[in-house]
Amino acid sequence: MPFMEEALDWPLSRVLPIMQKRIMEISTYHGIPTLKSPLDFWIYQEILWECRPDVIIEIGNFRGGSTLALAHTCDLLGKGKVLAIDTTHDQISPDVQSHHRITWITGDACEVVSTVRRTIPQNASVMVIDDSVHTYEHTLRVLEAYAEIVTIGNYFIVEDGICHHGLDIGPQPGPYEAVETFMRTAENFMIDRNKENFGITWNPKGYLRKIA
Repeated sequence: MPFMEEALDWPLSRVLPIMQKRIMEISTYHGIPTLKSPLDFWIYQEILWECRPDVIIEIGNFRGGSTLALAHTCDLLGKGKVLAIDTTHDQISPDVQSHHRITWITGDACEVVSTVRRTIPQNASVMVIDDSVHTYEHTLRVLEAYAEIVTIGNYFIVEDGICHHGLDIGPQPGPYEAVETFMRTAENFMIDRNKENFGITWNPKGYLRKIA
């Protein structure tokens, strides 16, 4: 990989695979492998400061790096908790599992919706981040299952719409197409493309703001 000033004429199609390799192979948060674009996570913390949700539902936790980062942001806000949902949490370190702002719910997101609803305090403001199975079918199921849980003014973030819309990886169709299908009938959400304002995002069309 050349230094930036040596690659100023490279097309984006050449830059994105390099960023993807960095994200997938060596990116960490507090030493924890974290498969997250730092540009998008910067947007996440801006959203948290703007919306100040009481509950952040993160679907898909991997090793817990982004879960911990969300909890740390809540620490700085002085409010909020994270509901971390995945089919297994076996790879999460004890230090992350013990963070007082994180509640762990193990199971398929679409099968534990009733548990999630019971865990959310009454009248809490809620946002959702889906970083689970990126197939079209599963992403659409998650959108349909959790759309009502997101509160007005907050976001439903669908990750990895970059699959075949920037990088030739992942399911096809995938999250990007699932969002398009969902939005054909979801009149109470808008796609907020202003949240893609770094110019590079792993979540094209993935920042959905609830407006009604």
